[in-house]
Amino acid sequence: MDWIKETLSSTPEIALFVCLALGFAVGKVRIWKISLGGVAGTLIVAIVIGMFADIELNDQVKTIAFALFIFTLGYISGPTFFASLNRKSLRYATFTGIEVVSVLAITAAAVLIMDLDVGTAAGLLAGGATESAAVGTATDAIGRLDLSDAEIATLQANVGTAYSISYICGLITIVLLSSQFFPLIMRVNLREEAAKLWKQLGGSADEDTAAPAAPAVVGREYQVTTAAGQTVAALQESLGEATVEEVSRDGGSVALAPDLRLEHGDRVLIVGRREALVGAGAKIGEERPLDEAMAMNLDLADVVVTRKGYQATTLGDIRKDFESERQGVFLQKITRGDHELPVKPSTMIQHGDTLRLSGASRDLRRVVPMVGFRIDPTVRFDMVFIAIGVVLGFLIGMLVWTVGTIPLTLGTGGGCLLAGLLFGWIRSKRPTFGQYDSAAADVIKTLGLSVFICAVGLSSGPQAVDLVKQFGIGLPIAGIAMTAIPAFISLFVAWKVMKLPAPLTLGSVTGQQCSTPGVTAVQAAAGNATPLIAYTIVYAFSNVVLPLLGPIVVAMAHSLGS
Repeated sequence: MDWIKETLSSTPEIALFVCLALGFAVGKVRIWKISLGGVAGTLIVAIVIGMFADIELNDQVKTIAFALFIFTLGYISGPTFFASLNRKSLRYATFTGIEVVSVLAITAAAVLIMDLDVGTAAGLLAGGATESAAVGTATDAIGRLDLSDAEIATLQANVGTAYSISYICGLITIVLLSSQFFPLIMRVNLREEAAKLWKQLGGSADEDTAAPAAPAVVGREYQVTTAAGQTVAALQESLGEATVEEVSRDGGSVALAPDLRLEHGDRVLIVGRREALVGAGAKIGEERPLDEAMAMNLDLADVVVTRKGYQATTLGDIRKDFESERQGVFLQKITRGDHELPVKPSTMIQHGDTLRLSGASRDLRRVVPMVGFRIDPTVRFDMVFIAIGVVLGFLIGMLVWTVGTIPLTLGTGGGCLLAGLLFGWIRSKRPTFGQYDSAAADVIKTLGLSVFICAVGLSSGPQAVDLVKQFGIGLPIAGIAMTAIPAFISLFVAWKVMKLPAPLTLGSVTGQQCSTPGVTAVQAAAGNATPLIAYTIVYAFSNVVLPLLGPIVVAMAHSLGS
């Protein structure tokens, strides 16, 4: 044990990766429907290790890691956030407003009742609101208070400890409330309500979130008998979501055109959605084994929606507008931020959404410019654009406004968040530069936050026991209240005032806390992806606003405690 302590203390880089490995392993442990996740698991492991070994990560490591995380968070949220600033989506900002007012009020009450210090108050808010980013912005704000280095170190350590306690309580509370208790309170069968909404969106009642065993878009070859005498255009119209891609006659290829008239014995390659080709043989002729000479590969293209005039437009409306032009191109997936939405006619398509299209290369070259910009799959990370954005974030964070004796500043966290929002929005408007692949962004975001949280946990370890002894059961109770009170208020507003369907109500409740575990549990209970429709919009607002509460709660707690 002495050798282990000495090794971890003398080489904190080893301690860092030990915490990451063990933390993400702990985060995967599932009890019923709840798992902590890698970030919370890392914090808990880091606090425990910090109790037994004197380990301190370099402050620059913490700063760089958090800057990369918070900039990436803003970059990913930027397009969705600005696209949601319209009349149809802006009403969902109500839930973020409820969250902000509630958690600040509860924190103020806890400070007055329990005599919390600034660090514990900030950690309580960040954990109860399940917003890890607020840990960084609050820690940064504490570092700017006019206090001694020892006092600042103690308060910053208290942030991590209080966060870990209230986060666990908040996570369990939001998962149980949103997926189990709220449907009982509303007296609804969530699965039935989700199925009704799914059908209203244009889906069939028996669809769910499971991946199909067969591909959605398929190719079939037929020998023309029944369709002899028909034109290609007429045949395509009768098939629906399918197109004629190749025509072979007497062993040779025939130039394809809408007015081409099919002859008896022609062989045609039909590509379309699987359901459209069920029974197609009765309209065309007998299906034949695919001839290698007619085989073709479907191209895939991820396209960012940038076309003007198509903000907050339904997928069905877009399909109608491009009824003739979109022949041969099929929509496979809709992604907003890092969440996948249902591909249904009533799904709202926003500026900055990413569509995955499939079809022949010639068809994609025709259709993609009508929708937006095709992402270059060979470019993963535009280092110039991203690095300039982080530099701007640091510069914004250096600005300080003094109110009375309290310095107010966005700090590194708030500055990089705003810079990320700006650069993400610029990228959505001018996607020819600034590529930040979603997979690369996810790695940077997760690693940056995990490293920062690990550093906070390691420094919190020595004070953790004392803090728990000081406040006892009060912290868990306050953490539960921090989650439950705004959730109940939003449930009433969404269900009784705004009259939202049950899946959208629960999606909004989990979205206001940016709770991915919560919405995952709601999706599982609903049986489809309808809760994500509201979740993604509210998530975009909360993801931007909640991290900015760090400096505010520090100033508020400091003022109330003085």
